[in-house]
Amino acid sequence: MAGTTVRPRAAASVTVDHRADARGAPTAEELRHAAHAVDGRYRDDLAHLVGIDSGSHDAEGVTRVAEWAAATLAADGFDVETVPTPEHDGRRYGPVVVARRRGTGTARVVLFAHMDTVFPAGTAADRPFGIADGIAYGPGVCDDVAGIAAGIAAARVLDRLGYAAYGELVIALTPDEEIGSPASREILAEVARGADAALCLECARENGDLVGARKGVADVLVSIHGRAAHSGVEPERGINAAVEAARLLLDVQALSGAEPGLTVNVGRVASGSRANIVPEHAELHVEVRATGLAELVATLDAIDERGRHPFVDGARIEVTRLDVCPPLERSATDDLAALARGVGARLGLAFDVAATGGASDANFVAALGVPTLDGLGPVGGGDHGVDEWLDLATVPERVALLAGLVVAVAEAHAGAPTAGASDAA
Repeated sequence: MAGTTVRPRAAASVTVDHRADARGAPTAEELRHAAHAVDGRYRDDLAHLVGIDSGSHDAEGVTRVAEWAAATLAADGFDVETVPTPEHDGRRYGPVVVARRRGTGTARVVLFAHMDTVFPAGTAADRPFGIADGIAYGPGVCDDVAGIAAGIAAARVLDRLGYAAYGELVIALTPDEEIGSPASREILAEVARGADAALCLECARENGDLVGARKGVADVLVSIHGRAAHSGVEPERGINAAVEAARLLLDVQALSGAEPGLTVNVGRVASGSRANIVPEHAELHVEVRATGLAELVATLDAIDERGRHPFVDGARIEVTRLDVCPPLERSATDDLAALARGVGARLGLAFDVAATGGASDANFVAALGVPTLDGLGPVGGGDHGVDEWLDLATVPERVALLAGLVVAVAEAHAGAPTAGASDAA
C-alpha cells in the first residue's frame, strides 16, 4: 500500500502501567475501570465525528474524518498510514486509515469500522449531535461513528492497563462501506488477510446481541434484447422483450425460498417506450440474499441458466452480476463468539450472537478465511434514519468487552488463560 505515514508521538493523556505485563492479563474489574476512565474522551470523539458530514460520495467530508482519525491514532501511539483509494465508476472516494501497533506477543488482531454515512452534506448542521436522557443522537452516531470511537477507546483501555501481549493491533477505517466498499474492499482485504482475529465495529443490535452471521448479497442485472416493430402494421416482425421479461420475472422470483433464508427480489422492471411499438429491450434488476455461499452461488447459476433458454423465440438474454458480497457464515465466527461470551460473562454482560440479513465489511473479511465477529460497537439503533440513536450507558461496558476480547485472542493464541479467567466477576 502506498500512502501517507504518520509516526506515533507521545501523548500525555494516555496512562500506561507496564506492571500489567508482568502479572498477566487484566481482570474484568480492571477492564471495567479503565473503560469508564476513557469514557469522557469517547464522548468528545463521538460529538466531533457526528459533526462532520461524511456521506459515502462526499470524499472531502470523509477525508476530514480520516485526517482526524489519523492524527488521533498517531497521538495514541500508533504507526498510521493513510491509503488513497482508486476511483470507481468515475467517482472519487476518501482514503483508508490503517493504524498499527506492535506488541510483545504473536496474535494479529484487526479492528475495523467505516467512516462514511448515508446522509447528504448539510445533515450535520440540520441535525446536530445531542444527548437526551443518556441517549446520543445525530447522523451516523450509531452507524458507524460509535464503532470508530469504540476501537480507539478500546486501544486506550489496553494502554492504561499496560497490556501489549498481542503481536500486532491494527485499526482500519474505510470510506465507502455504505455503498458496498467498491473502492476500499481490496485495501481492507490486504490489511486483514492472515489476521488471527478480525473484529467488526458495527454497533450491537438494539437488544445487545453481537452479530455472528450476515447474509450474502448479489445484485444482478438481466437485460432482454428483442426487436422493435409497429404493433399495428407488422407486429409479427417484432420480438417482444417485455413478454420475455414477464416470463423471466416469474421464473426468477420463484427461486425465492427454495432454501431456508434465501430471498430473491425483482426490485425493478423496465421495458418499452410507447404502446404502439413492440419493445426491443427490457431490464430486470434483481437482488439475491442467502445465508450460505453455496446457496448464493447456486441461485446465481440458476438465473444464468434461465437466461440461456428464452421463452420468446428470437429473444436474447444477458445476465450481469453487478456485485456479489459473500455471506458471513457461522463457521467464521463461532470460535470468536465463544471467546466473546466468556469475556462478557466475566464482565457481567449477557448477550446472544445474532444473524441478520444486512451485509457489512465483515462479509468480505470472513471470506478471506479470517476468524471474524461483528456487532462489537456499543448498543444503538435507528440506522440510516432521522432518529438514529446510541445508548451512552452501554459504551463503557462494550468498550471493556472489545478490549477484553483483544486480550482473550492474544492470550488464547499464546496458549495462556483468557482475559480475567481467574476472576470471580
